[in-house]
Amino acid sequence: MRESTIKRTTGETDISVKLRLDGQGAGNADTGVGFFDHMLGLFIKHSGVSAQITAKGDLQVDAHHTVEDVGIALGQAFDKALGERRGIRRYASVTIPMDECLCSVALDLSGRPYTVFNAQLYGRCGAFDMELTEEFVRALAVNCRATIHVNLHYGTNNHHKAECVFKALARAFGVALEVVGNDIPSTKGTL
Repeated sequence: MRESTIKRTTGETDISVKLRLDGQGAGNADTGVGFFDHMLGLFIKHSGVSAQITAKGDLQVDAHHTVEDVGIALGQAFDKALGERRGIRRYASVTIPMDECLCSVALDLSGRPYTVFNAQLYGRCGAFDMELTEEFVRALAVNCRATIHVNLHYGTNNHHKAECVFKALARAFGVALEVVGNDIPSTKGTL
């Protein structure tokens, strides 16, 4: 079974992630940051995984620790559920539109964390600072041990821009997670 449960507790946050890679795009997120919950819900739905994500954080400070630590815990959950990554497609490149926005995400579940984030995300949507999108993606990549390139080509509406990024990221994960064989997809024999 490709599933995992991660519990992460620090002086700033208390996070729980339950993840099933071979899910139905079902689940929910409750982080105390409404817009972030919306983005995580989109990620769950469009990646095709099933997930329950809960977080309690020091929101009286701001949402930074909560968003970053959810990225850490979700990345750890993906890494654990993937195991030795046997049989996965591994690579994905997805471009999606969201109204006036267009975003491309290229992903490699390589075991080597790296992030390139080309998106102009400033301002706020509700209590969510838009630049936290990059913090989430970086934390996810490092802890999932994945290479993730995000390119938001254009867009004007902040909500649409963030949604476009999260949906493209989700779709790329959905493709890369597909089981297409039984071998480890590397000439080295390990990822």
